[in-house]
Amino acid sequence: MEFKTIIEPFKIKMVEPIKMTTIEDRKTFLKNAHYNTFLLNSDQVLIDFLTDSGTSAMSAEQWAGIMRGDESYAGASSFHNMRNAISDLTGMEFIFPTHQGRAGERILYSLLGGKGKTFISNTHFDTTRANIEFSGAEAIDIPIPEGLNPMEYHPFKGNLDIIKLEKLILEKGAENIGAVVLTVTNNSGGGQPVSMANAKAVSAICKKHQVKLFLDCCRVAENSYFVKEREEEYKNHTCKAIAQELFSLCDGGVMSAKKDALVNMGGFLALRDKELSEACKNMLIITEGFTTYGGLSGRDMEALAIGLVEVFDEDYLKYRIRSTAYLGERLHKMGVPLIWPIGGHAVYIDAKALYPNIPVHQYPGQALVCQLYELGGIRSCEIGSVMFGKYDENDKLIPAAMELVRLAIPRRVYTQSHIEFVIEVFEKILATKNSAYGIKIVEEPKFLRHFTSKFEKI
Repeated sequence: MEFKTIIEPFKIKMVEPIKMTTIEDRKTFLKNAHYNTFLLNSDQVLIDFLTDSGTSAMSAEQWAGIMRGDESYAGASSFHNMRNAISDLTGMEFIFPTHQGRAGERILYSLLGGKGKTFISNTHFDTTRANIEFSGAEAIDIPIPEGLNPMEYHPFKGNLDIIKLEKLILEKGAENIGAVVLTVTNNSGGGQPVSMANAKAVSAICKKHQVKLFLDCCRVAENSYFVKEREEEYKNHTCKAIAQELFSLCDGGVMSAKKDALVNMGGFLALRDKELSEACKNMLIITEGFTTYGGLSGRDMEALAIGLVEVFDEDYLKYRIRSTAYLGERLHKMGVPLIWPIGGHAVYIDAKALYPNIPVHQYPGQALVCQLYELGGIRSCEIGSVMFGKYDENDKLIPAAMELVRLAIPRRVYTQSHIEFVIEVFEKILATKNSAYGIKIVEEPKFLRHFTSKFEKI
């Protein structure tokens, strides 16, 4: 029997207090943080939707694994447990632990990148793009057209445009393509899934032109659930079997385990090619640590190995996807413009449509981020022209394709009551949207400016 209420498939065993604040408190906190919610202290936040990375609640079994963690410098049993779990999932021989996903990206893309190289993706995420561009290479996004239209329905809006892919490879020259990076789910594109059919087509094109294909796989379990639900061919497959098939199409994978491995810290790089793996191993030892810990403690590796098993529990995945959709569906019914259909790990608000009175050069996404915090103590993340905007030769803003605000929901952390509170805050957002203020940047770094930029109200 199906019920309307989505219950958590777990019990709460330990709690952490939330410090309550007033609107006046939050206005002061936000001003002192230069209108950048990354610069707030965590005890100033009521509901933290800034990211789902490293913010999950671990299970009793993971905490037990932490107590069993082997902290040996070399050859720790916890590394072997982690390697076995990753190898079983990816089918790849060469496994390197890293302290988080961007460390794996830096190692891989610094070796494959450099001036004159091009990387192609359905959408590069912020750290991926930064590591690629830092090497001197260029990063090009080619999502399908539906992926850039917030309210147009498509079951797999995270797909990569295969027609553009082939054209780009021919235009740039296969020898100049550092790699194709398939991000599952497509985070910057609204947490939208990639179909198995699209992944197979991308893989076939890469093989045809002898171009490497890598999976940005931090949310591969969530993506696999969507494949099971929306591709008829896979309805009787387990989500883990679907993930294993996705990996079989690729030359390697980079994972921030802080997402679908349900841990607070960790990542890995998995490869098939021995020669590339030797180069990565050398870089790992120089910059991260020995090959059997790579910047992680034994307890982190133990928890990661357990998390990679737990995340494929289908009761958990059903709860995860449906509870995220519940928030998005309620907001949609209220008239909040957003990315549709709802993705796996987050709800993405279309700030440009919500605030038509705020021009893109006044960053409507960052304006909504500030309003959500001031009115309800909700911390969120702009994924728009603050994160991805660039400047032309005259220092004029070249805006991002969309002006989004991501409500990234930590795994196994918040209850139904928290989500109902968020819905109430959006009622206030809608009631006060005509008085929302624009934002200007007064200080910014060269890369990943959304993390540390300082803003002012307009």
